[in-house]
Amino acid sequence: CLKRLASCDQCIVRPELCHYHEGTCREPEWGESHCLKPHVVYLANSSGLKVGVTRAAQIPTRWIDQGASQAIVVFEVSERRIAGLLEATLRQVVADRTDWRRMLKGSPEPLDMVRERDRILKEAADPISRFQESPDWADTKISVTDSVCEIGYPVNAYPEKVKAHNFDKTETVSGVLEGIKGQYLILDSGVLNVRKFSGYEMELVTDSG
Repeated sequence: CLKRLASCDQCIVRPELCHYHEGTCREPEWGESHCLKPHVVYLANSSGLKVGVTRAAQIPTRWIDQGASQAIVVFEVSERRIAGLLEATLRQVVADRTDWRRMLKGSPEPLDMVRERDRILKEAADPISRFQESPDWADTKISVTDSVCEIGYPVNAYPEKVKAHNFDKTETVSGVLEGIKGQYLILDSGVLNVRKFSGYEMELVTDSG
């Protein structure tokens, strides 16, 4: 799969490495349906400020999936590769990863996302200016919206220490469901990354008492 499927290529985690335009995509039809679609580059506040990319049609699903509390669009682009190039540009001044343990300990400090976006654009002005001189910039738009997506999660109590359950190490997980945030179920006994165990056959037993 790693050698044959486009969905397992390195550009899935590093979109700037997309090579469809070079005519070497393993599955051109897959690339057209997934990569050659409108994408956005965004800033999100999950465990802190981070930059990311997603298909425009995946807003706000992607942000909810990451456990973000706030998010704002920075760039609107025509395809995934260009979004990846711009993300790599902004990575010079802002992180691109979420600290999932910190994210699961509570809500982050609210940020003025419009001000943060403007600050990041200013700090990355030189590399962005160079990017604007390339043909890839042609269909790129800098978002001027002041619309910030604010997201809340149904959580009764956050854990002080984050312990992750793993069905590969234990067959049974039990506890009281305290909440849901991003991909995680928050139990009083630990957290469970639901997506990590996609495809596993499970039995759910509830205590009616």
